[in-house]
Amino acid sequence: MFKIQTLNNISLAGLERLPRDRYEVASEIAHPDAILVRSAKMHDMVIPETVLAIGRAGAGTNNVPVPAMTARGIPVFNAPGANANAVKELVIAGMLLSARNIAQAWRYARELSGDDAAINEAVEAGKKQFSGFELPGRTLGVIGLGAIGVQVANAARGLGMKVVGYDPSITVGRAWQLSSEVQAAVSIDDLLARSDFVTFHVPLTDQTRHMINAERIHILPKGAVLLNFSRSGIIDDDAVVTALDQGHLYAYCCDFPSNLLKDHPRVVALPHLGASTKEAEDNCAIMVADQVREYLESGNVINSVNFPKIVLPRNGGLRIAVVNSNVPNMLGQISTELANAGLNIVDMLNRSRDDVAVTLIDIDKRCSEDTLARLKAIEGVLSVRCLSG
Repeated sequence: MFKIQTLNNISLAGLERLPRDRYEVASEIAHPDAILVRSAKMHDMVIPETVLAIGRAGAGTNNVPVPAMTARGIPVFNAPGANANAVKELVIAGMLLSARNIAQAWRYARELSGDDAAINEAVEAGKKQFSGFELPGRTLGVIGLGAIGVQVANAARGLGMKVVGYDPSITVGRAWQLSSEVQAAVSIDDLLARSDFVTFHVPLTDQTRHMINAERIHILPKGAVLLNFSRSGIIDDDAVVTALDQGHLYAYCCDFPSNLLKDHPRVVALPHLGASTKEAEDNCAIMVADQVREYLESGNVINSVNFPKIVLPRNGGLRIAVVNSNVPNMLGQISTELANAGLNIVDMLNRSRDDVAVTLIDIDKRCSEDTLARLKAIEGVLSVRCLSG
């Protein structure tokens, strides 16, 4: 029986992927084998020694102490792309809100007073100040062409927009999904110079923090619109407000309100709605629950932010899953211990990523506790488990 601790309300659609005859799931649980989390901050949390995996029901893992988990041999799973459609829809909405001054016009209409005749007169007199522009023919720059960025780019093409994309790390799979009509920028500055709208779909790292600053804002054409539904901190908000006040930027639409932004007349700041749909929450929970279950039961790793991808199909037999430091001669030492125990290797797969390696070994008979202890004693081994079929 595996024990799963939930730190937030995880969608029932995801929890239902964990069979009750094999899993105990609760928010308060002793000695959990895995933790499922959404937004809870785990950096100051004492994570039990029994924990084998952490699943983040979302894309970002800023709230999880990933380096510390890597050092303990604990994979951290996430759900990239599960919320892609939800974020895509919000980006498109952000462009429409900005281009047509919808939020400002709605605020104006809500503040009208008098009888209907007076309101109609005020509407006709005031509507000119909210005149906007249409999207077809405008250029959208997309920085980051992962699951979300690709969907945004393709949707913008469907709206008749020109699209320029930049992602030096785009995967082959994402490139196949991207419309052939999306143009490639050679750099961020090249993209900015060609874009009327710019949207960001990158994680917040030391390299992406304040990716858009005062200098880069002035590369943009006058009247450009910035959209940030990725992470707070990617854009220098002070520089954005200055550019809005100077009239260089037309509008800023983001998912991260602050005292600086929330009352600015040219800013639409939403309360972090990017993945706030039932469908996205269900998709994230299902994906991460499936991944944690696969790791616990088979040792396979899919969509981990700190472990290599490794999938060895099960043959119904016994399996040893080893997590170790990525150093020379680990496979030799592991196979020697198995040979000394009289265990025959039926199948084996090893994968590494940065400082971590994972080895899955199918064997012909059960591994004794003594053999497991000897494997764990090998210098550099972080964890060893024997999994039944």
